[in-house]
Amino acid sequence: MASVLTAIIHFQTPDLLLQAVESFRRHEASAPLLVVDNGSADGSARMVESLPDRFEGLEVRMLEENCFHGPAMDLVLREAREDCVFFLDSDTITHRGGFLEPMAAQAVAPANWACGQVTRADPRGFASVEGTPVPVSAFMMINREVYASLPPFIHHGLPVLQTSQAAATRGHRVAEFPVEQYVEHVGRGTAERFGYGLGWRSRLNYLMHRLGI
Repeated sequence: MASVLTAIIHFQTPDLLLQAVESFRRHEASAPLLVVDNGSADGSARMVESLPDRFEGLEVRMLEENCFHGPAMDLVLREAREDCVFFLDSDTITHRGGFLEPMAAQAVAPANWACGQVTRADPRGFASVEGTPVPVSAFMMINREVYASLPPFIHHGLPVLQTSQAAATRGHRVAEFPVEQYVEHVGRGTAERFGYGLGWRSRLNYLMHRLGI
């Protein structure tokens, strides 16, 4: 059976984080859980540091500054020792358990690099029915060994894009699993409150997408 670490990247949404942690622990009481605080500067870091005292089997990692979501996920994948990492957004609510083991089994199956809900994206990261298959990062399982051979997650509106593109080119697949039937992605999260931190690059990327460039 593949070993799994569940990781939540947090940035200045303590109300959502606590809900995500409480609901996950309610249904996955003993699963190893890591919360990475991505340089929160609003005082919520203190709450994050208190979580191990409130929830058994939970560890925290405090980053000094915000390296953004994609690089933070990459950091977890590079430092973890488990076979798989299950990423859970802070704006999620877990409604029932029993999904970690079957998702991990699919993630480590031959030719797979990830498992979860699958969507498709064009080369700039916008939805496209004929685009590259990408795992929905709000609740995805990543095969750490295969990931290590691919380009890393990056700071982007779709952090998994370049990894997914390289994986598809090399014949690696995203295994579909109905994780959305277990975990609800509420969607009122970090990006809605603070944006993606991409500035003019995001606007330029959107313009070039609209122009078909």
